[in-house]
Amino acid sequence: MARDHAVYRPRHAEASVLHLVVRQHLEDFLHAAGNRANGAGLPEFIAREFREFLTCGVLAYGFARVRCRSCAFERLVPFSCKGRGFCPSCGGRRMTERAAHLVDEVLPPVPVRQWVLTLPYRLRYLLAWDHGLARAVLAVYARTLLGGGLNLNVHFHTLAFDDDPAVIDRILAHLGLPGARDGPEPAFSVSPLRDAQLTRPFGLP
Repeated sequence: MARDHAVYRPRHAEASVLHLVVRQHLEDFLHAAGNRANGAGLPEFIAREFREFLTCGVLAYGFARVRCRSCAFERLVPFSCKGRGFCPSCGGRRMTERAAHLVDEVLPPVPVRQWVLTLPYRLRYLLAWDHGLARAVLAVYARTLLGGGLNLNVHFHTLAFDDDPAVIDRILAHLGLPGARDGPEPAFSVSPLRDAQLTRPFGLP
């Protein structure tokens, strides 16, 4: 039976409600944000993300001409903004590609659990602006796991394999290593961190 081939259907970015709202109100929004911040305004990377979103999928801002070698059919494909934080099209494509890579190339075929760390409100903005501190929190969180703007909530997602011996054997087999029951005892262990170790990086009591 012949397979159905996917048909490319160009999206009409300029016709979306989101594009219309941003296009009509972006300058007023940036001006109001600047006034509320004593003239400082929003960080430049946020304003740039909004402006580049308005160019995403719009032929007037550049395109590639694609031509079929067999039938000579041509199509114009507009450039994307490749934004990471706001554009639903580019964000959705990146999410899908990353998920496919993890399933096809990284994760072995075993049960997986997802753990989520969320932080108190007084820490969320601090970690959003301080990347070094965010990495330190992630390191503490990972070590502990192995042994709480506009509703901005810095958090980390983690996939953890079930610790059933049969599952461990399948993971080791996936990696081409001896089974858990065939090899020596592990040379390391992970113990939970004390409360003082967890709170010290934040200067909390």
